Formats: sequence, C-alpha cells, structure tokens
Amino acid sequence: MDLHHATIHTFTTKPWSIDQCIDGYARHGFGGISVWRETVAGQDLGRVRKKIADAGLQGVSLVRGGFFTGATVEARQAAIAENRKAIDEAEALGLPMIVLVCGATPGQIPSDNFLQIEQGIEEILPYAEAAGIKLAVEPLHPMYAGDRSAVCSLRDANDMVERLRHPLLGVAVDVFHVWWELDLQEQIDRCADEGNLFAFHVCDFKPDMEHVLLDRGLPGEGVANVGIIDGWVRDAGFDGTTEVEIFSNKYWAQDQDDFLRKIATSLQPLRNPWEE
Repeated sequence: MDLHHATIHTFTTKPWSIDQCIDGYARHGFGGISVWRETVAGQDLGRVRKKIADAGLQGVSLVRGGFFTGATVEARQAAIAENRKAIDEAEALGLPMIVLVCGATPGQIPSDNFLQIEQGIEEILPYAEAAGIKLAVEPLHPMYAGDRSAVCSLRDANDMVERLRHPLLGVAVDVFHVWWELDLQEQIDRCADEGNLFAFHVCDFKPDMEHVLLDRGLPGEGVANVGIIDGWVRDAGFDGTTEVEIFSNKYWAQDQDDFLRKIATSLQPLRNPWEE
C-alpha cells in the first residue's frame, strides 16, 4: 500500500498532542488524519484546521459522536446536544464526517438501546445536513454490547441505515469489530451497493488480548484476516482511505515514531484504492 492512501487516527498515537500528530503523520508519509475530540479538547480548532491543511494531510473524520442511549429523557437529550456540538467541531475543523459509536446503557435491554440509537440519529440528521457533515455508524464487537454499543454487527448497522435512508448517513467498517461475522463479505457488498460504505478502519484482533479495549494489534498480529477483508472492501468498490485505529497500551508505551514505522510496514500487503 502507498501510505498516501492511509490515514491515522490521533488516538492511535495517544501520547502525542495534536501538533505532534499532524507533524508526525506528514513526516512519515501518511496521507490523512482522523481527529479524536479528546486530542483537540481546548484547542483553537481554526488553527488546527489550518495546520492540517498546511501539512498536506487530508482531514477524514472526527471521532467520536454517538452514545445516544440513556435511562432518562434528560440523558438522551443531553446526548443529542453533545452530538450537535460534535457536528459544530467537525465543521470548524473542516472534517467531512463523524464516526458514531452509538452507545448502550447498562440495565436496558439491547432492543431498547437499539431503538434509542435509531431515534437519536434521526434527531441529529437535520443538524448534520445543515452543516453538510456525514455520519458513519460504526458497529462494535458484541463484547461491548452492554456498555458501548447495541449496534453489534454490520448486518444490524446496514438495517438501521437503510431504514433511516439519508445520503449523509452510512457505515464505518472496522475489522476489529466485524471480522467474526459469517456473512461479512455479503454485508460489505450490501453496504457498498447501497452507497453506505463511508469508512474502513484497520487494526487486528488478538485472541489473547490483555485488555478488551486497549490491546489491539497491528494488521497481521491477530486473527482478523485483515488482508482478506481489505480485499472484500476494495472489490466492493470502496475507494476511500484506509484508516488505522489502534488502541494499545503496549504501543503507547513505545516511541511513537517507531510505532508509526511499524504501522507503515504492517500496511504494505493491503491494497490501494482502484487497485486490481
């Protein structure tokens, strides 16, 4: 893979400031950046936007919106307000898309969480439309169903997005979360055929992970068959960037420039857009 077609999420290099991320990604030859809200908290977003452009990086997405569920109406309305704030931030940063980690409230049954998510997305869509910001629903692995997201398969994400049907609403496919699905290739094709495949994230799923959230691997380190899924995504016609999103206490403890070099090596077997 040509690194110009690869994007790094700022949470991948969590120890770095936003300025270090921008400078580092450009220095290593990566073409894009996806900005986590935590990385730019308290920053002048106009300044950050200019720095991204001056570095020659493509601003891909803001991460994360979502977390729509709540046991009370007040909690759910607070989530709507927070998502509108995220849309404002994406617009200020010049980022065209927000990735949605949709939420799950402990104590609620999954179907109630799922319904609240769908209602929350429906409520913020007009605000996103006014700003011209795309929303990408990211299905999460079922191990997070109790407290992070009730959208736990690409099939469920496809169903929801097709029901709501809006040109600015689509799906972010992350191999860490969906690699296990038996009908994954079919669901990727379905997503792409409907025009809903908005983003593609890579890392790897380690069966012996030490932490369920913070021990993800480089592509090739685990069991997610990243290369095969990458092929399915490209064969389906996805021509966007490959986004690297790795949460890893192990790699965060290392020199982040060395980490980026390891990422670059791990991406080499993957395909560029439009590559046969």
